[in-house]
Amino acid sequence: MATVKPFVCIRPREDVADRVAALPYDVYNREEAKAVVAKEPLSFLNIDRAETQFDDSVDTYAPQVYQKAKELLEGMIADGTFLTDEDKAYYVYELTMDGRAQTGIVACASIDDYANNVIKKHENTRADKEIDRITHVDTCSAQTGPIFLAYRANEVINGEVAKAKETPALYDFVADDGVRHAVWKISASDSVEKIQNAFSTIGQIYIADGHHRAASAVKVGFKRREANSSYTGEEEFNFFLSVLFPDEQLMIMDYNRVVKDLNGLSEEEFMSRVEECFTVKKSACQAKPEKKGDVGMYLSGKWYMLTAKDEIKSDDPVEGLDVAILQNSLLTPVLGIKDPRTDKRIDFIGGIRGLSELERRADSDMKVAFAMYPTSISELFAVADAGLLMPPKSTWFEPKLRSGLFIHRI
Repeated sequence: MATVKPFVCIRPREDVADRVAALPYDVYNREEAKAVVAKEPLSFLNIDRAETQFDDSVDTYAPQVYQKAKELLEGMIADGTFLTDEDKAYYVYELTMDGRAQTGIVACASIDDYANNVIKKHENTRADKEIDRITHVDTCSAQTGPIFLAYRANEVINGEVAKAKETPALYDFVADDGVRHAVWKISASDSVEKIQNAFSTIGQIYIADGHHRAASAVKVGFKRREANSSYTGEEEFNFFLSVLFPDEQLMIMDYNRVVKDLNGLSEEEFMSRVEECFTVKKSACQAKPEKKGDVGMYLSGKWYMLTAKDEIKSDDPVEGLDVAILQNSLLTPVLGIKDPRTDKRIDFIGGIRGLSELERRADSDMKVAFAMYPTSISELFAVADAGLLMPPKSTWFEPKLRSGLFIHRI
């Protein structure tokens, strides 16, 4: 059963919360991150991506970069930009985008639950990406980017969240991208106990987004256990910062593909190969898939709707995913994309950018684009429950959790 506990939160003053809150560190490249912090000096990207404080001759992963992150964090706590709450509490975090809200509980999850697969994963992680966040968390002695977790909805938790939202909000602001962020605090002992007990009855929690942040936080925790042989399991390094959302509120967006060339085929040869596994219909407008098994394709200024034939469908949790069907029936055998993680001929575009971005890419540096039907949260759960992994770039979650609103000291 899951251990999900309240914690002492370090958080920004209300009057600067909207300026501090930043998109996750991995949304930006170095140049983009520098532009953000130049525009907003209080942005948490200063800490999450402290290479922005140096000229480009300093390596992104140099030791002084992580020391700078620690220095900046300590400075913002010292000057009162960040406050430290006096009690352990849960927080309610609601994000509203395009009129649709999703509301989660900010809390700390257990590194043991991660290790014992109570917290389930659906993606592999890369060691090089882990090392960066391991060093950041360890140097700062703080977790600064929450992991996005999902669980099957629970009436008790829903009730406590609804009750909290009747109280005055700690924060309520609209970010530059139009997403509204609102936060409430749950510190009453009876409510805290009800939430903690409710989570203890939940058998599985799922990483929706943030696999590298989670793996890094867990590895720092185990590293600190090794350095503290008398640890009790209650130290803060045994837990990692998370926002947990009920499944009924989550929406996964499409994660689309563009490919650089047709693998030496003429367009006629390529279309003939596509028709072996898919029925193909021309579309007079952008072909946005409306159901599982459909894939929109854009080639040479024209849209087509591809529908998977029955013989390439599967009941397997992974092989039956639309992204897997496209990979196994078209990208690999026809376009020669054997490993989408490493092949430079393929790129991935989050659904938040729309189908016009697929057109732009296919008309410029790429050749053909594929618009996917979104993976469902139930499909994500099924893959994780089976102990399997999704193909790369299967899910795109929006809106993104902001960093800097909640910090957990370890």
